Amino acid sequence: MTAKIVTFGNFKGGTGKTTNSAMIGNELANQGYKTLLVDLDPQANATSLYLLTKQRLEGEIVKFDKTLMSAIADGDLSEIVLNVKENLFLLPSFADFTSYPLFLEKKFPDSQFKRVSYLSELLEPLKEKFDFILIDVPPTLSTYTDSALYGSDYTIIVLQTHERSLVGAEAYVKYLQELIDSYNADFDILGVLPVLLKNNAAVDLSTLENATASFGESNMFQTVVKNMERLKRYDLIGIVDVDKDDSADMHDRRVAKLYSNVTQEFLDRLSKKEEV
Repeated sequence: MTAKIVTFGNFKGGTGKTTNSAMIGNELANQGYKTLLVDLDPQANATSLYLLTKQRLEGEIVKFDKTLMSAIADGDLSEIVLNVKENLFLLPSFADFTSYPLFLEKKFPDSQFKRVSYLSELLEPLKEKFDFILIDVPPTLSTYTDSALYGSDYTIIVLQTHERSLVGAEAYVKYLQELIDSYNADFDILGVLPVLLKNNAAVDLSTLENATASFGESNMFQTVVKNMERLKRYDLIGIVDVDKDDSADMHDRRVAKLYSNVTQEFLDRLSKKEEV
């Protein structure tokens, strides 16, 4: 079995794409699935979170001999795949990844299709080594997003319960169809994952209702990601492993339970899609 590739997206920033791709990746690894998180955002927030997690587990700061852009230029991504913990791996981003679109323009000056499909070619050898490859992308219409989606089997739309996030998600869905039409891309929407801005606030619940009306109830994850301050703390200290870290408290266990539920629905939705 080759890896299923899933891109987390929305054209609105700050919706929780990075947090949710990283936390679902972490939980998939906990459940025994060999998982690779690909950070295609030059801001490298997912990379920072996983590096802190690795540092928390091992007590050592990670150093790299090569950047993602250098590995892409050499045509071999396996050189910089980092083992974060058992079953969990990272393809880290760096500041120099901002030059990726320019690199593609120089490498394929006459073919937009080759620019978009090149990442998929580079990921192909890695598919045999993993069960899942999750991709975090910037919240923009860009070469990064096009490249990720073209190489994906599925996309998850991360929707924060905010009107601008809903507008961004709707624009994202329309763009997905354009991408399929333009490049004959072959991927499907795995679902819309709601992320509450404020727990049980009237505006949030209203936005959730509007999203359900827009995308259809069957496309909405039934598990809603609630606003948890502990998730923000992980950006500073790394993800806490509740089974192995003596400092884990009830807040960490609530986060772990939430993402156990989210990840189970992720797997259930994937199983149903694969049956069709």
